[in-house]
Amino acid sequence: MHYTRWQIAMILTVCAIGILFTLPNALSPAEIASWPLQRQIHLGLDLKGGTYLLMEVDLKSVEHDRLESSLDTVRNKLRTLDVGYTNLEVRDDAIRLQLRDPGQAAEIGRQLRDALSDDPNSSDYAVTTTPDGSIALNLTEASLRLRATQAIDQSIEIVRRRIDETGVIEPQIARQGPDRILIQLPGIQDPQRLKELLGKTAKMTFRLLSPEPIPANGRPLPGTDIFPAENETALDGKPRLYLVRKRIEVDGADLTDARAGLNQQTGEWVVNFAFNGQGARRFGQVTEQNVGKPFAIVLDNKVISAPVIREPITGGRGQISGRFTAASANDLAILLRAGALPAPLKIIEERSVGPDLGADSIRAGIYACVIGMLLVMGFMVLAYGLFGGFAALALVINLALILGALSLLQATLTLPGIVGILLTIGMSVDANVLINERIREETKKGRTPLGAMQVGFSRAMGTILDANLTTLIKMMILFFVATGPVQGFAVTISIGILTSMFTAIVFVRMLMATWLRHTRPKMLPV
Repeated sequence: MHYTRWQIAMILTVCAIGILFTLPNALSPAEIASWPLQRQIHLGLDLKGGTYLLMEVDLKSVEHDRLESSLDTVRNKLRTLDVGYTNLEVRDDAIRLQLRDPGQAAEIGRQLRDALSDDPNSSDYAVTTTPDGSIALNLTEASLRLRATQAIDQSIEIVRRRIDETGVIEPQIARQGPDRILIQLPGIQDPQRLKELLGKTAKMTFRLLSPEPIPANGRPLPGTDIFPAENETALDGKPRLYLVRKRIEVDGADLTDARAGLNQQTGEWVVNFAFNGQGARRFGQVTEQNVGKPFAIVLDNKVISAPVIREPITGGRGQISGRFTAASANDLAILLRAGALPAPLKIIEERSVGPDLGADSIRAGIYACVIGMLLVMGFMVLAYGLFGGFAALALVINLALILGALSLLQATLTLPGIVGILLTIGMSVDANVLINERIREETKKGRTPLGAMQVGFSRAMGTILDANLTTLIKMMILFFVATGPVQGFAVTISIGILTSMFTAIVFVRMLMATWLRHTRPKMLPV
């Protein structure tokens, strides 16, 4: 029950720091600009209002893209082996072809599988052959699971980058289930622009146009695709069509930067882009070898621009024009900077929370916390007198420490988080109740005031640690298995447990010890 001056100074310093970190939350944006500690608690979707989106990743598209990208490898391997074949295509979730010599099917199938495998000890593909010489190469279950996981993780990262580029503060982005992404956007009431940004795969490629005309039957020639123009129309009012070669000359994955700007000669909005070293070399080679030919810039299977190559472009920089507005040019630049999604995203659920509902929740939460504190403080004073008053003061300090810790972490406070604070207020005096009851029991046994306080604290300590440690473990489990607002509840309770142990065991004990040293009473006020 003895505290030195430096120990008292340390305890009071911790309390003061908690109060200092709490104060910015009560300041206006103009006042906080001049405040040295500018960390604040961010309000969640249910308190600030905003938009909730649940998006699904098209994993079938991931599988199809992988199969399509393997066609060239299969074609080159068959050419190397000098094997006759027909009907090489991706169909029914497999690469399929027909050999002219059915007797070679088993051996050719094995060699194609090995050619498509990065690891000689395992294969991403399973081979199926038939007596008539048909070969089917399917992705294995293990390969599909791996690619699905990679696609989800990559999609989450790209979605986060796209949202961050728009300036949205504190978005909540998390995986939900095997193929879904949960996105919460506090403060966003009209998410149309964001939905358009997130809904675009933004897979950009640079390809040469085919010199042949588009067939009258509307079917692309072998080795070509037919893509519509983004902002051009034909005489019949429909989008203009381009016959584009399948071969990708330069991939948009090699882009390192993209910025919206104005063309100084025409005054039109354009997107200026830059390649990395590999992309710059390839872009220079293609433009040098194809001067005078049209070069299509394809975004998500739409031709956004098809300029004629006037001269070799060797600096690794270029410009995309396509009847852009300032907003559309900026959005395209954001998409290119963030990178292409590995698969399309589809919105399967959307909800909006109005700011009025959030304000009502905050007001109700504040009222509940204030009323709860007053009731608990009143009970402690009535039940334990002066020592109850010490516990009531500790309750105020505890609340300041909780809010200060949340501000320091710049945590997002949700409605369950307010519930957690309210619950913590009730739980935080449990330790003081145990200590005061122990002191009361020891006083009745005839111990001196100093002895009763020492024994009361020591015997209550085991129960306090056991109860709080058990709750802390439960909150840690809840944090790791839950998502979103439930995690906020677990964080609030966990911080409240740690701060309440500090205020009950350290702060209140200091107050009681200081009072005991100065008054030296013959009877304790319990």
